[in-house]
Amino acid sequence: MKKLFTAALIVGLAFTAQADDHEKSTADLIKMAMESDLRTDAEKDRDRNRKPVETLEFLGFSHDMKVVELLPGGGWYTKILAPVLQEKGELTVALGTGRVGSMIGDNDALSAVKIGAEASNIYRKDGARFYSLENADLGVKKADMVLTFRNYHNFAEDGRQAMNEAAWDALKMGGIYGVVDHTRRHMEGDNDENRRRFDPVKAILEIQAAGFELVDYSTLHYRADDELRYEVGRKTVSGNTDRWTLKFKKVKK
Repeated sequence: MKKLFTAALIVGLAFTAQADDHEKSTADLIKMAMESDLRTDAEKDRDRNRKPVETLEFLGFSHDMKVVELLPGGGWYTKILAPVLQEKGELTVALGTGRVGSMIGDNDALSAVKIGAEASNIYRKDGARFYSLENADLGVKKADMVLTFRNYHNFAEDGRQAMNEAAWDALKMGGIYGVVDHTRRHMEGDNDENRRRFDPVKAILEIQAAGFELVDYSTLHYRADDELRYEVGRKTVSGNTDRWTLKFKKVKK
């Protein structure tokens, strides 16, 4: 009996060690990607503010996941995600991928990145301030995670709805939808100082309406000295905006 107990204990410790190594390896890979020559000095300077290790850990990101990044812009997060996922995971970028797409063929660290939703159309309706979205099918099924960083505010209601539904369709059941954006005061209307901000309560309600369950939120990007009064590009708040960080899960409707 004592031998059986000892053997079971050893096996249990081995599994625990493997789990610890797995968590550590993902964090280590993120840190390695952050130091890569693929990233510019300006991009690295924003690490302290954007906290990619902590943000991705909060969302439950792992290096063996199938991940979709929506609206990657200039590739700030893509350049971190791609090297981490290159060996055991998969990364697809979708919607507004023009700048990232031009980089993929020129960098080995980005060579495995796929481009989705190539038929999508992001446009402004006549007189509209924000964007609408057509043909939003991401071309991905059973993804573990869909991420978008500081993009939600760019879209009109129909565009946000299309993006949320596309994320839903791309994810497996139980998959995670992570959304980060600049904070707007609750129930405040549009004005020139908040056009790149979004009410987190409204975002939660809209994303829940698409079928998602709110799992958690993080205060990682809470900034007490951002009074939510000024446009995020102003010198007084640029690089130090208060941002909400929300984690949703795909559940059965």
